Amino acid sequence: MQYQGTVVLVASGDLRLAANQECWPEQLKVERAVTHAIAAEGFSVERAHPVLPDKGHGFIDSQRYGIDVFRGIPRQAPLVIVFAAWQYSHHLLAGLTTHEGPILTVANWSGMWPGLVGLLNLNGSLTKAGVPYSTLWSDDFKDRHFLRGIRSWLTTGAVAHDVSHVRPLASLRVPENAAAIGAACARTLRENKAVMGVFDEGCMGMFNAIIPDALLNRTGVFKERLSQSTLYYETTCVPEEEAKACLSWLRRRGMRFVLGPTEAEHLTEAQLLLQCKMYIAAVRIADDFGCDCIGIQYQQGLKDLLPASDLAEGLLNNTERPPVYARKTQRELYPGQALPHFNEVDECAGLDALVTHRLWRSLGYAPESTLHDLRWGAPYDGMFVWVFEISGAVPPAHFAEGYAGATSERQPPMYFQRGGGTIRGISKPGEVIWSRIFVEDQRLKADIGRAGAIALPLAETERRWQLTTPQWPIMHAVTYGVSRDQMMARHKANHIQVAYVPDDSAARHALAVKAAAFQAMGIETFVCGSQTGL
Repeated sequence: MQYQGTVVLVASGDLRLAANQECWPEQLKVERAVTHAIAAEGFSVERAHPVLPDKGHGFIDSQRYGIDVFRGIPRQAPLVIVFAAWQYSHHLLAGLTTHEGPILTVANWSGMWPGLVGLLNLNGSLTKAGVPYSTLWSDDFKDRHFLRGIRSWLTTGAVAHDVSHVRPLASLRVPENAAAIGAACARTLRENKAVMGVFDEGCMGMFNAIIPDALLNRTGVFKERLSQSTLYYETTCVPEEEAKACLSWLRRRGMRFVLGPTEAEHLTEAQLLLQCKMYIAAVRIADDFGCDCIGIQYQQGLKDLLPASDLAEGLLNNTERPPVYARKTQRELYPGQALPHFNEVDECAGLDALVTHRLWRSLGYAPESTLHDLRWGAPYDGMFVWVFEISGAVPPAHFAEGYAGATSERQPPMYFQRGGGTIRGISKPGEVIWSRIFVEDQRLKADIGRAGAIALPLAETERRWQLTTPQWPIMHAVTYGVSRDQMMARHKANHIQVAYVPDDSAARHALAVKAAAFQAMGIETFVCGSQTGL
């Protein structure tokens, strides 16, 4: 059908004023480009909320404000949501759940201004909420794919994408030995159960990252809801000498720390010692509650009290890590193993990390895994190479030289006023299994596929770092049989989980085992791309 009249435009932003002010000029450019493309098709665009001079930006910056804005939007109106920055999806979600007109999410294609990351999070949140939507992205909003998509949405209310790379696991033949290993893992979880420690749910509005208890519990995993105020208190209780021992341990293994004189601008020894105390406190709390994996939110709350949690998170995910002992005894906690951590309390990633850790250990593979943002990507030497990047929480085992290949730099002040060091490095070349658990139709689902982490020249790596966040760890990833646009069309989250395997043969076996485990856990599983062996 043909929609007449006006398209309504909204923009969700950060909760943090400095981030909204910094990103607003780029947001304005992208909104103008999208408006121009819509106007060229004969439609007018009306912004549903003003630029606020007292704040210096025009983003919806709270759930309450979003609810108020949607009261003034006709429910049948075509609605376009434009992204040129990270945003908190819950700012819009309340209004979108009752909107009846066609919804289009549109993002820029930029590493520096990560609208595509914010778009993927809202897309995953809308999928979980059962709200129909269409989605588009573009480098310059003039390419054929984008313009054809805009025309389709304006005339039919929908945009179709190629998702032929996705195959239901139920339609494929899984080798018997892989199916047996996966089923055994699922059975052990259901029978013995596991505890997921969650330090405050709902980080940065990521509705898609919260697994409803009824769905999670069917897999045999149960949440232990923990408070970040407890983590802060326990951090302050860790003796200074234990923090110094932890930091010395890291230095002995070759990790380097880029220090400076001022707390506001540089990484300092005091920040690092607090991060080491947080790491020790997190392990002790996990032991107190018998947790099999944990997730720290950090944003919001802890950001006003402590340096960044990312250094602690990366250590937790690493098998070789500074030893932590019980408070009053010399009992080592979780000796000889990682304590899987899910960044930004993304419970979908947490469930994935727990399963991966158990399966990879049983298969004899290095069990370290991490989530990354699908931050950005660009062609290189005839390939499309993704930038997988997260805020410093990557295990050092993912670097070719381990701790010796890691440096720690201060987190950017715009988001991390209390500073804190990252675990910065370049992920080593190798075969990778990627996956994502998500919620759709009130059910747990998962996508899984293969990728190659590749080496790029240092100059190209540095270029990509400077176009994203140079303080953070980076993985150069080529997804097998999944193009840029196919990944964007299908993926239901800003995050993607990755784990290394030794070689091509191991990758085919590990993918089959993990997919079988997911399916046996009651997670409807889809195999994506090529070279999967299925």
